[in-house]
Amino acid sequence: AASGQLHVRNEHANLQYRINGILLPDGVSGFSDVLETGFINSLSLVTGALPAEYGLHTSGLVDITTRSGAQEPGGTISFYGGSRGTFTPSIEYGGSTGAVDYFFTGRYVMNEEGIENPTASWDAIHDHTDQEKGFGYISALLDNSTRLSWISGVSVQNFQIPNTPGLTPKYSVPGVPGFDSALLNETQFEQNYYDVIALQRKIENGDYQIAYFSRYSELHFNPDENGDLVFNGIASDVQRRSFLNGVQADGSYRLNAYNTIRTGFTVSAEQTKAISNSSAILAPAPPPPGESTAQGGYFDETSKLGWLIGVYAQDEIRLTDKLTLNVGLRFDQMYEYVDANQWSPRVNLEYRPFAGTTLHAGYARYFTPPPQVASGPTNVALFDGTVAASSCPAGGCGLVQPERSHYFDAGITQTIFPGLDVGVDAYYKLARDLLDDGQFGAALVLDAFNYEKAVNKGIEVSTKYNWGNFSAYGNVAIGQQKGKNIISNQFLIGADDLAYIADHYIFTDHSQTITASAGFSYMWDGTRLSVDMIYGSGLRTDTGIPNGGTVPAYTQVNLGISHEFDNLFATPTTVRFDVVNVFDEIYEIRDGQGIGVFAPQYGPRRGFFVGVSQKF
Repeated sequence: AASGQLHVRNEHANLQYRINGILLPDGVSGFSDVLETGFINSLSLVTGALPAEYGLHTSGLVDITTRSGAQEPGGTISFYGGSRGTFTPSIEYGGSTGAVDYFFTGRYVMNEEGIENPTASWDAIHDHTDQEKGFGYISALLDNSTRLSWISGVSVQNFQIPNTPGLTPKYSVPGVPGFDSALLNETQFEQNYYDVIALQRKIENGDYQIAYFSRYSELHFNPDENGDLVFNGIASDVQRRSFLNGVQADGSYRLNAYNTIRTGFTVSAEQTKAISNSSAILAPAPPPPGESTAQGGYFDETSKLGWLIGVYAQDEIRLTDKLTLNVGLRFDQMYEYVDANQWSPRVNLEYRPFAGTTLHAGYARYFTPPPQVASGPTNVALFDGTVAASSCPAGGCGLVQPERSHYFDAGITQTIFPGLDVGVDAYYKLARDLLDDGQFGAALVLDAFNYEKAVNKGIEVSTKYNWGNFSAYGNVAIGQQKGKNIISNQFLIGADDLAYIADHYIFTDHSQTITASAGFSYMWDGTRLSVDMIYGSGLRTDTGIPNGGTVPAYTQVNLGISHEFDNLFATPTTVRFDVVNVFDEIYEIRDGQGIGVFAPQYGPRRGFFVGVSQKF
């Protein structure tokens, strides 16, 4: 998806990430990729009715296992670059010493399209980015059954905000006779740091893990004060910070041949701060011809120490050799801007009637707290008398609530013949206080709000095929998410849209009816050829009805070829060549219209990239 956001089953960023089984806590939502991918050994996406051990974000679980220095000793240095000023050097190194296993990786990224281009042009205007990312992992066996691990990561990123030329000024500012929108100079800085210390121990018939995790995130948007006033009527210097610490414990015990008990808890404390220092044009505006518009300064700050507590217990029951039942119950409590809790039962059934066939069905009650840093109260009255003024409905603007939902999922995976697997999965979700996020101003930060009622449903078909050195895949997802009646942070939404949504279900802005992907890979004599394709029927846009239409459908095809040379140096050398958007299809991801959509975003134009990596 656009701006670094992942949408799974039409949900907006409702994902949890786990590294070696340990929850990676939320940070400040911007548009950066926090994780350095070079440390990943394996990654899987788990969806459906999740067992009781998984709480908080539940549209999907991104389960990551780190690479091991003991299994992959040595290092690799790589250089990758190409179109639009892309230059990406990286280094990784791993090894082991006695009972200690370690792995480190670092990467620098520079290009001239750090954020999606708001125009269809080949090159974006004012879109440079510099990014540094790193990851470290050390694991030590204290004895034959006990392991102590440390995981650490860092991401520091600078972005220019891309410009759209030819915009018409809306307001006049003293001393600014005119302004070319191509010369706007907005920037954004983001940084994230996370650390995890985990103790894992095997016991007779079971195991347990206890971990401490910490994360610091910061985002700072710097406006072009004169330019933002001229085009938007408001210029806001926005800062958001989050510092979170927590403890997670999980354990499993095989009670007998038929029952495996799992239980655990998480406790986390998060200190957040949101600061907005703004200038705004005073109403009425625009002024009479030849006169300048007055402006004022406005400062708003909110901070909060919030707590999240979760506890669960579940029993995996082996009813027969072919039938397994998993039943569980979890309890979640939040103390944030809103205090709330919920008991959440879970039940899943898996049936393997014969080899190559697996059927599953499940139900889960979910409780999803909002991102604290994006859900704090705003002093709406601060901008009364300016062009940025907004109002709350009778009774006031509501605080952002936790989402509560009933989730149903069922599916089948089938081996058609050796090498070919096909899966079909269907889901249905009924939600109250559905959480959504949007960008409601020039600052590329997300603000949360709730739909009082929502329905999310869909079906997915997946195929994968492996035959010797040839592999292929194909996936199609059909779904939709609709919500009704916005009940929190209503000041973010226009009065006409609020009135319509109060009585009508509308598509959420990130709901895409059809999404598909396909590709293949073939290895021959050290050379690998790969082709992949993505298709989307289009995200939402306004048609007089909020989110009532879609942007045009699109297809993007990518090509890659690589070869490993064994004899150039003492260790293998890999050279690769990639083409992104082979047919140079011009398509919009968003057109700048819709609830919580501020600016257009286009997919990447054709790009050519070359990489070299050398092992040592």
